[in-house]
Amino acid sequence: MKQYPVYEIENFDENIFYNNLYVSSFKEHLKKHHFIEKLHRHNFYLLVLFTHGTGVHTIDFDTFEIQKGSLFLMQPGQIHSWTLSEDIEGYIVFYSKEIFNLHFKSKKIEEYSFFQSFTNSPEILLRLEEIELICPYFNLMINESKNSFNYKKDKLLNLLDVIHIEISRIYSSENNQEKPIYNYKLKQFDVLLETYFKIEKSPSFYAEKMAITLKHLNRITKVVMNKTVTELITQRLILESKRLMVERNLTINQIADELGFSSPNYFVKLFKKHEGITTKMFLKGIFD
Repeated sequence: MKQYPVYEIENFDENIFYNNLYVSSFKEHLKKHHFIEKLHRHNFYLLVLFTHGTGVHTIDFDTFEIQKGSLFLMQPGQIHSWTLSEDIEGYIVFYSKEIFNLHFKSKKIEEYSFFQSFTNSPEILLRLEEIELICPYFNLMINESKNSFNYKKDKLLNLLDVIHIEISRIYSSENNQEKPIYNYKLKQFDVLLETYFKIEKSPSFYAEKMAITLKHLNRITKVVMNKTVTELITQRLILESKRLMVERNLTINQIADELGFSSPNYFVKLFKKHEGITTKMFLKGIFD
């Protein structure tokens, strides 16, 4: 089985601030880092806006058509690849959770709604006026990265957060969240699931951690996601199993063990029930 890389910001040239922040036009980025088109993971946040060209972007095994205005917001650990036209252009920013959270202190990058894994798609399609609104901030970031003025780090991070704020306004407008309490509780569940999904698969465990009944937690997930707690736990486990299958040279037995399943057979049956295909068929589809 082929093993796929996990790229760190250190893999990319022209880094600044001890390799915790990187910004470039997409065309210039591809000239030096053509390898990024192949399937891989990042250990940092990634923000990409395409302003010209076409292509296909696959993120965690979901496929998105790239067009003008395609904005992708990716979190650490997601696995992706893309096929791009030769006239592709846009902007790309990498940044670590640490550099952002340490700088702002009173806010955390993971609190932005578009980085909450259950409640968003990794793609937002911007309208022309929204592209024109956001692009100047990317240009200011690129220009600032090329100079050595005082407060360079502060300006770059503040410009980055202005972009976050503008995206958040667009995202909130498009999603018109009518039940903010439910979304807050769903985020609590999301954080707990990311922490415990390999060792705790009982829905009641998460309800108890949140100090609510399982019935109420299921009501929240059904209203916001139209899925039960059990379905969301299974969805997270299957996603991680896919990542492990394509990224690391592990056997099915090893994957089942890493994800805390009682037996490999149980994992294989769950995978087939959820995906409608076997693990072998999934791998064949990825590598053929």
